Amino acid sequence: QVQLVESGGGSVQAGGSLRLSCAASGYTYSSMGWFRQAPGKEREGVAVMLTGSLTTYYVDSVKGRFTISQDNAKNTIYLQMNSLKPEDTAMYYCAADRYRASLYRPNEWNYWGQGTQVTVSS
Repeated sequence: QVQLVESGGGSVQAGGSLRLSCAASGYTYSSMGWFRQAPGKEREGVAVMLTGSLTTYYVDSVKGRFTISQDNAKNTIYLQMNSLKPEDTAMYYCAADRYRASLYRPNEWNYWGQGTQVTVSS
């Protein structure tokens, strides 16, 4: 059974940090990543990891601040978010796919978590 279970969201002040976790089950996924969606905006890719090569991709707005990582033994990925800004406020979703999927094309991803809210206040 496919399950992606996120945790770690919350409310922080600008400049603070949060770490999101996503525990995956069901398949061995070639691609895992984090997407976000703010009210009235389209879902956008934040960070993606190709789990075989550990290649990572980030949207420009989070480069240098966010880091995606994985724990193979736990089949879990993480998103460490530092220097958070109010514009990072959104619902954050974990995504996975059995094949290579793109940071820039959310529609390619087949499996999604339920989302976890991140709110950054100024």
